Amino acid sequence: MHEILGRKRKMNNPIDICCAYLYIISRYGYPPPVEDTVSHIREMAGLGFSSIELEGIGKKNIEYLFKHKNTIKEALEQYGCKVPILCLVLPQLGADLDAAGEAECLELFEMGCETARFFGAEGVLDNGPLLPLQYPANMPVMRHYSGSEIDSLRPLSASRWERYWEELADRYRSVCAIAARYGLDYHLHPCEGSLTPSTDSFLFFAEAVGAPNLMFNLDTANQFLIRENLPLSVIRLAHRVKYIHISDNTGQQAGHLPPGSGNINWKIFFSVLREVGFNGRLAIDVGGAETQIEDLDAAYLETAQWLRQQWSSDLSVKL
Repeated sequence: MHEILGRKRKMNNPIDICCAYLYIISRYGYPPPVEDTVSHIREMAGLGFSSIELEGIGKKNIEYLFKHKNTIKEALEQYGCKVPILCLVLPQLGADLDAAGEAECLELFEMGCETARFFGAEGVLDNGPLLPLQYPANMPVMRHYSGSEIDSLRPLSASRWERYWEELADRYRSVCAIAARYGLDYHLHPCEGSLTPSTDSFLFFAEAVGAPNLMFNLDTANQFLIRENLPLSVIRLAHRVKYIHISDNTGQQAGHLPPGSGNINWKIFFSVLREVGFNGRLAIDVGGAETQIEDLDAAYLETAQWLRQQWSSDLSVKL
């Protein structure tokens, strides 16, 4: 394992640099074959990371991780890795569900939480609830929901909105309670096509849900693309952010670029992180089909080194 160390600072824990699952997605597509999870662990460990994301994308993958959790945990131990955040992708959670559909979603979510706890995770993560549109039955699970196909879908009926919002908040209250029973935070990732793509929308939703373990997974590229002021978001969300996805963006189109390849003002961003006393985790989230990167391995390793330089010169940063 590689270890990047700076000078010591009087803090309880060093900032943890995590390899986001986008590294694997960039190599093998979305979703990557869950049957190769052990190989994915070996690849991220071989790159030098001891802190990694894993992901259960949809019902089949969540069930696979649960069924094979012993084998996967053995691989984590073999390669000296930990999984601080397990991603559980269940877009149906935000749908206009009947009682049976909701029960199935909550059962899958709890299965994912049990798996996450077994791996020693601190939290689980999913995209924010999708916009309540009339999706086709064969709609694939996607990283971002945008484009002409989404724009052509009708929303739920206007008369249904208020009841839907109340049911949605109640469902996510239940989800957060399940996560809390396993000692987990529940992080919502901002993406196109969700109800919580911005600081304002997340805070509005978090107030409706009213769960202390509901967190915001600040994604610097996604937030910059929608013209969020990242330092101000850090200030407003300080008590709701424990996990940040780090990548750059030009502000012109979707992309998860290596830092320094876009237009984010990182100096101010990290200055504000230190100001609010952030001591959570940073995940390198570079790549994806929308981002052309010639050498993905180099991009991750160079970003890890760059993160060390950006953080306080007297703070230990562990890879």
